[in-house]
Amino acid sequence: MGVSGDTVEELAKFRDKYELNFPLAGDTAHKMLEKYGIWQEKNLYGVKKMGIVRTTYILDGDGKVAHVFPKVKVDGHAREVLKALKS
Repeated sequence: MGVSGDTVEELAKFRDKYELNFPLAGDTAHKMLEKYGIWQEKNLYGVKKMGIVRTTYILDGDGKVAHVFPKVKVDGHAREVLKALKS
């Protein structure tokens, strides 16, 4: 599942454009994003603003966090997640 600060409508367009096969949830109020600690102050070219720090969480069968990948970079990330899921 993916969670974003975008609206449900924006996420539906994104999902369709990239043919994603998993659900996306919109959190425009940032409640879940803040609870998981991924709505943070970011510094881009000297400009500070709030935004999402890309993070992946693996939840176990009971819904508890089993693994966290903070500050995700796209390259190699899918491999890392698959390796963690197999262990």
